[in-house]
Amino acid sequence: MVFPGSRYSSSNTYTVQGPGGSTVTALQIPLPGPAVVQGYYRRGGLQRLDGIANAFLQDATAFWRLCDANNSVVPDALGARPLVGIPIKGQ
Repeated sequence: MVFPGSRYSSSNTYTVQGPGGSTVTALQIPLPGPAVVQGYYRRGGLQRLDGIANAFLQDATAFWRLCDANNSVVPDALGARPLVGIPIKGQ
């Protein structure tokens, strides 16, 4: 199930047939594009991405937008960086 506002809410699906004849529907994973940021924020110590998303995007669940803006497929990879690019408003 994909929730409204999810990074996957506008993703297309495709169907695959397994060796036993069963079919599975899957989501196409969005491919990273060029990083488009309005500026960078230097993370403090143990600061989490949801806190940064809440401060700059007014939505703690939008941490995935930080990942997309920084071409980071997984949040842990971005969470290890000292600088986090803040996406342009509306993107």
